[in-house]
Amino acid sequence: MTARIDTRPCPVPAWLPGGHVQTLYGAFCAQHPTLHFVRERVDTPDGDFIDLDWCGPGLNPNQRPGGQASPHESGLVGTAARRWIEDADWAALAGGPALILFHGLEGSSLSPYMQVIAHDFRAAGWTVAAAHFRGCSGVPNRMARAYYSGDSAEIEFMLGHVRARLPGAEWHAAGISLGGNALLKLLGEAGTGPHGLRAAAAVSVPMDLPACGRRLSDTGWGRHLYTRHFLRSIRRKIFDKAQEFPGSVDVSRTQSMRSLRELDDLYTAPMHGYRNALDYWTRAASLPLLPSIRTPTLVLNARNDPFVPEASLPGSRDASGDVLLHQPALGGHAGFVTGMFPGHLRWLPARLLRFFGTGD
Repeated sequence: MTARIDTRPCPVPAWLPGGHVQTLYGAFCAQHPTLHFVRERVDTPDGDFIDLDWCGPGLNPNQRPGGQASPHESGLVGTAARRWIEDADWAALAGGPALILFHGLEGSSLSPYMQVIAHDFRAAGWTVAAAHFRGCSGVPNRMARAYYSGDSAEIEFMLGHVRARLPGAEWHAAGISLGGNALLKLLGEAGTGPHGLRAAAAVSVPMDLPACGRRLSDTGWGRHLYTRHFLRSIRRKIFDKAQEFPGSVDVSRTQSMRSLRELDDLYTAPMHGYRNALDYWTRAASLPLLPSIRTPTLVLNARNDPFVPEASLPGSRDASGDVLLHQPALGGHAGFVTGMFPGHLRWLPARLLRFFGTGD
């Protein structure tokens, strides 16, 4: 069977013309609710850790299970988490529908798309775990390595952890951009394997990583607008890692990098076992694995996404019959702003809730 194609529009307002404007406005200007979380720190098998920010209808981030008020706890200032989770909190998250969320490059639970999805799913009665890739929770991770687009093993570890925490929940997963690619890669690798998901969704995903890498590396706006924004925080992290782990990276070269290709050539690829950027992009891409997915999966990409060339998007023959490819004309990258001025981001969580509820 081949994938289904959905071209129903995202009703982006006329005052937001073009994919760049829709992307930037969604990231920096559109209104979205503010949500606080309760944080769990989980040790990984290789001696590192990941942070999960939890929310749910019965979980109060501002109050401990015994009823005592909880101020913003030490180590969490500057994050979306208000306090650390306690054993008694798990009873409030025992069962029902649940969602684990994976952010994009340099994202976190503070990212607008993470905030609005978690808020609206919580309001609909869901438990949500906003998962952070290593070094993205506001606290440096312990190892020299960081995170990358093809890290399906990390996704598998996080899924296994949340399923063990709440075995009675009906687990779903959603990944945005980089997190969506890693999620799709795992689903394709696992096939009918025991990942325990009822359904999944991937949003604004660069499935053809070589095509998307070239788009961001070889265009003026890709290099000077988007990559410059990402590199601002990534350079700081690499510099700190170089001080902590001397010889792990050529910090003088990484501090002068100007493109995504240079970042992946100098740091991401060699740090995570790839020869260079092209080898990383090719082997980490989820596109070749879409025919192997056996989990009901929504893949949502706007056709005007400035990060993802329209020609690189999959067609019906490029994915299995368990995949729904929704490709509206407008929306930008992880934007999908709708409504009257000043606009909001509520269309995306509503789209995900509809798919998880009906499969459509």
